[in-house]
Amino acid sequence: MKIDFQGRTVLVTGATRGMGKQFADDFAKLGADLILTGTDKNKIDTLNREAKSNKQSLHKYYAVDFTDAESTKKFIDAIGAYPKIDVCINNAGINRINFIDETLLTDWKDILSANLEAPFLITRAVSSLMKKNRYGRIVNIASIFGVISKAKRSVYSTTKFGLRGLTTTSAIELAPYNVLVNSVSPGFVLTELTKSILTEEEMKSLSSQVPIGRFAEPDEISRVVLFLASSLNTYLTGQNIVVDGGFVDV
Repeated sequence: MKIDFQGRTVLVTGATRGMGKQFADDFAKLGADLILTGTDKNKIDTLNREAKSNKQSLHKYYAVDFTDAESTKKFIDAIGAYPKIDVCINNAGINRINFIDETLLTDWKDILSANLEAPFLITRAVSSLMKKNRYGRIVNIASIFGVISKAKRSVYSTTKFGLRGLTTTSAIELAPYNVLVNSVSPGFVLTELTKSILTEEEMKSLSSQVPIGRFAEPDEISRVVLFLASSLNTYLTGQNIVVDGGFVDV
């Protein structure tokens, strides 16, 4: 058995760093044509120039701020013009931690816009194309904090629990069209962002709470996403796959 995305058009949001970049790189290695988003316009311009010089058949980056309604709308309009999108990975998201009585309404609105409203709008757009083509795979990147929670995560957890709800209902509606929808809930992942916000001691402390004894590498999450997004997955839908080294079950 071999995972192959030749001839498939794959959309990955939040694809210029962290897990999203790992997903994009892995899809590219497996032959996919890519539609990718990031927030840094200068970086996006550079990546598009590089993609053009490499003569990639479809490797298009879009600068999108999913906390901004107009920016999101422009992107939704853009993907609606594609003849097909076979795979959609809703990965982009933000987090601002605070106690609930100190959480700003602007933070609530921004996190909901990026983490839940944008995946809804994107799913709504791509599902129309997928239904027409009678094929599609959608993977929503949730979080262990959509299964459990902890202090200062009230808004973030709200969005990730909500993303699981969107996954379940979308899966039921789209199953008759051979469109499978699942979510993946990563635990602690060793990304550049993780390394920048946690000290070495903090990472050691968290690692000790994970039964496997370490953080996940981004490619360990990517392997699960790749299977769910591939044509090898023919029957798994409406599920939330927790990839956390056993942390939630402790």
